[in-house]
Amino acid sequence: MNKVSVIITTYNSENTIHNTLSSILNQDGINEKFELEIIVIDDCSTDNTYEIVKEYDDVIFLSTGKNSGGPNKGRNIGLETSSGDYICITDHDDEWHSDRIKKVLPQLIKVPIVSSGYTLFDRTDNKKIERVKDSNEPYIYYEKDVTFIKCLSKSRKGQGVYLGSLIFRKELAHIKFEEQYGVVDFDWLVRLFQGQDSIEICESLYTRLVDGGNLSLDKTYRERDFEYSLLFLKTYENEYPYEVREAIQRINGSRARYFYLMGDMVNARHYFRKSSMDVKTLAYLITTFVGASFVKKYFKVFG
Repeated sequence: MNKVSVIITTYNSENTIHNTLSSILNQDGINEKFELEIIVIDDCSTDNTYEIVKEYDDVIFLSTGKNSGGPNKGRNIGLETSSGDYICITDHDDEWHSDRIKKVLPQLIKVPIVSSGYTLFDRTDNKKIERVKDSNEPYIYYEKDVTFIKCLSKSRKGQGVYLGSLIFRKELAHIKFEEQYGVVDFDWLVRLFQGQDSIEICESLYTRLVDGGNLSLDKTYRERDFEYSLLFLKTYENEYPYEVREAIQRINGSRARYFYLMGDMVNARHYFRKSSMDVKTLAYLITTFVGASFVKKYFKVFG
């Protein structure tokens, strides 16, 4: 019987970790179709996360020993500890649908990496958005390196590769996350998919919770993600010059939209000028002078 290792990194997650663990432990087919290993790595929480997790006898609880300021150190500890045939890395506020593992396992026989759609639940306005690939088929197969190129160039087209949606074979557990900044996963995704084929299941298999406090809008995280992503791309610029150029423009565009959302229009204009200048970018650039409030109210600018 195959074993699935689930790696959960936590920090001050007392309000969400119980629901996350319960949703994983309630998976259909545990000990019938697969074994389950849950590894929680806590980044030295200051709330009751430890006490809540310790109530679960079947959960392996580890600590980073010292607060690292991000999830990557814990993810690497989880990768080194895991003993499963398949591995999934999930956030401490994700909630899995009960049939997630059961639907992914048959595809992992065919390919080393499987992703799926998910439901985005924004707690600030109680809205749900289904982020699922539109297809007449239950899944889409991507040939070797197709998703690698998509990740490297930062393209929004192709396979959905949000970290929490991925389950992969243990042979890829040697690919580790950067710990210099401790929060960036762009480079990990590129290296994970390089040389691999993959499958995307066209169905939502878990719910991802977001709110105004999520890491993606944190100023320090945005700076670190921007800096490290550009630094990492230099390792590919000779072999993949076109893809790297596309990625740099998209990274600048993302940086610009972040500043736009935050109301820093001077920086927004600076980075919009360094991104690809299409009609949408031009419209953003113009509205940094007037009309930004309307855009932010009626359109999703970032994320």
